[in-house]
Amino acid sequence: MPLKFIPVKTIFIFLALMIHAVLFSQVTKIMGTVTDQKSGEPLPFVNIVFKGTNIGVTTGFDGTYAIETSTPGDSLIASFVGFGRQTKPVAKGRFQYINYEMENENFELETVIIKAGENPAEIILRKIIQNKSNNDPDQYDAYQYEAYNKIQIDANNITDKFKERRIFRDFDFIFDNVDTSTVNGKTYLPIFLSESISEVYSKQKPKAYIEIVKANKISGIENESVMQFLGDKFQHINIYDNYISLFQKNFISPIANFGINSYKYYLIDSTFFGDKWCYKIMFKPRQKQTLTFTGHFWVNDTSFAIKEVDMKIMDDANINFINDLVIHKEFDLIDGKYWLLTKDYIIGDLNIVEDEKSDLVGFFGSKTTTYRKFLINQPKEDDFYKAPVSVVVEEKANEKPEAFWNENRHENLTRDEKTIYYMVDTLKQIPRFNTYIDIIEMVTTGYYETGNFELGPYGSLLSFNAVEGARIRLGGRTSNKFSTKLMLFGHVAYGTLDKQWKYGGGFKYMLNKNPRRSFGGEFQYDLEQLGASQNAFREDFFLAFLFRRNPADKLSIVEGYKFYYEHEWFNGFSNTLNLIQRNLYPVGDNVFQFNVKNEDGSNKVVSETAITSTELRLDTRLAYKERFLMGEFERVSLGAKYPILEIRYGYGVPKLAGGDNEYHRLQLNVSHWFNTFNLGWSKWIVEAGRIWGVVPYPLLKLHEGNETYFFDEYSFNMMNYFEFVSDKYLSVYYTHHFDGYFFNRIPLFRKLKWREVAFAKGLVGGLDKKNQDFSVFPQGMYLLDKPYFEAGAGVENIFKILRVDAIWRLSYLDHPNISKFGIRFSLQFLF
Repeated sequence: MPLKFIPVKTIFIFLALMIHAVLFSQVTKIMGTVTDQKSGEPLPFVNIVFKGTNIGVTTGFDGTYAIETSTPGDSLIASFVGFGRQTKPVAKGRFQYINYEMENENFELETVIIKAGENPAEIILRKIIQNKSNNDPDQYDAYQYEAYNKIQIDANNITDKFKERRIFRDFDFIFDNVDTSTVNGKTYLPIFLSESISEVYSKQKPKAYIEIVKANKISGIENESVMQFLGDKFQHINIYDNYISLFQKNFISPIANFGINSYKYYLIDSTFFGDKWCYKIMFKPRQKQTLTFTGHFWVNDTSFAIKEVDMKIMDDANINFINDLVIHKEFDLIDGKYWLLTKDYIIGDLNIVEDEKSDLVGFFGSKTTTYRKFLINQPKEDDFYKAPVSVVVEEKANEKPEAFWNENRHENLTRDEKTIYYMVDTLKQIPRFNTYIDIIEMVTTGYYETGNFELGPYGSLLSFNAVEGARIRLGGRTSNKFSTKLMLFGHVAYGTLDKQWKYGGGFKYMLNKNPRRSFGGEFQYDLEQLGASQNAFREDFFLAFLFRRNPADKLSIVEGYKFYYEHEWFNGFSNTLNLIQRNLYPVGDNVFQFNVKNEDGSNKVVSETAITSTELRLDTRLAYKERFLMGEFERVSLGAKYPILEIRYGYGVPKLAGGDNEYHRLQLNVSHWFNTFNLGWSKWIVEAGRIWGVVPYPLLKLHEGNETYFFDEYSFNMMNYFEFVSDKYLSVYYTHHFDGYFFNRIPLFRKLKWREVAFAKGLVGGLDKKNQDFSVFPQGMYLLDKPYFEAGAGVENIFKILRVDAIWRLSYLDHPNISKFGIRFSLQFLF
């Protein structure tokens, strides 16, 4: 079910309502390039300084620079050893380009003798690495601080033609707030802003972390779940780590222990920061299209702690939708001995097309965090850290008056930031704007909202299968306007071939969202594909029939109900108690057949038109430090740092609600996703199960097959539905995504940014003799008398969204109506 995450609508609509204009700003912003006048080659390491000030920058390896300040001089000076100094006038309070073509100067130097030796920048790098344990704040026994956090989203890259569209007629006042970025010179419109003030507490032994959000202010959003992702811990980057995780990829830190293998370093400057002498080192990657940065850092000459770092990802990095990403960090000496992060800034330019010349609308996303009120190595009592969640939002955190913010902000809001709150509040009062919001939400969620109700999903209004023929389905659910605690949902469907009505419905009630506590119930009388994976292509999707490799003629009618209570004890550990009653009916004139004993000991075959079971099931989920994207009712896992363990134990209760079968069912699933240095990332899934008791084959483990052309990592893609059955089994899946590790070394593939992927999957299992003798198995259903294997290799990131796999079935090749080799497709959106 799509997330009911209404506040995100505000962001989506603004991404469509963009503009292009160049207006004044109170900040002076300058970009430019410095080149050699004779050769035209870019000049790195050139000093660019406002005349009469100490405000300046140094050109990068490509000769470019960018600078912005609210206190500029009236001219800008470029100076470099061996070249004539140049001064150019500055227009204050606006964005401008100032380029320099520098002339070589001839002058004599005294004779010097140069001896081969070690690069001084690399000597300093070794000192940084040797002193990491003293300077990395994550290594301190305990720390606490106050964090002020701002997250801003800006629309960018908009043309005048787009601005003149009719849809902007009623709210063209937003065009008065355009500015230009010094990240890449794009015009932008601020459209979203969040502020938060948090108190953060951390300690090492035992390891514990808690963030208390004291205040939060978000333009257009009143959602506690969102607030947890806008605090200090969101997108936390530690420069001292060997790898910096961005967009689920491992970028090599410029001060990694093995950084010398990935970067070239240049010592270019030294100066005082206060009373601390520091060296400036510039760095760039040794190889093309690697997950690395370019930029510079300042390092103290005695403690070898990082004082300041500016870096950006390489333009040719194999990463999708990111045109630019810049990181800036500032560290200060606290209490005379601790070098701590006091300011953290990150900004990214995101666009579907990674082309600076493209006119396609994109957006900037930026995060600015400042830190103060540090307390080091003074941990609190253990009980203080024992909250059920790691991020706690205080009651009424989003109701703080403006006077509170004026007093407690670490820095004043800029003109652009102040405008965002006013602009969003004004737009929400315009009917046409709200209509556009509804349209955007319908496209992104699959539901159309009308007051207290949402109709959908519209992708299932009409579909086709071999049992029902044309299937017409009408459904919906209550919206968040109806309630943010209670959701009702339901549907009806009709098949033109079987001429039967189907239906379903239910409710969910949220007792608490964090930690999560909820209960609900649902009922259904509808078709279901037994033996399909949890990730299977939805059978009633209107285009599903085009992608099946076999007709959908193995469906069953399922009638029943389910009640559940979900209880999250603390972040990363939860239980769900379920009561599930199901009646399974074969489709058409088919029947279930079983072998039973006569009084004289002989066997006879008995036919049944229904199988009834009533199961009590306890689900346990252990996912240490798992993070979620949460809506009002649903949430999507963003993964965990450690393996995720899921345990399901079910007991089939005889004679309860008509249940005919007594059994015990146990299933264990362990999965993990992890980066593998700079070689891409891997994922593995191990699942084991056991069923005790004599039960009909539909209640046994029907191993997940896949009879579509879509790749499904949770199924066996070359296995048919109902092909294998077990009551004890073990399955293993392993995949590795190389992220272009090999293709990046081939010129043609390097430009395509294709990525390699490979996987293997195996299964072993068995069936007790009693269960073998009890059921009359359908034709084409087999036992696992030896392991089943399949493996594949593929290419992903084709056109950024398409993955193509070649898959080989490696066992049971003598079974009829199977494919030994197949091509499978999937769509995915990965950075």
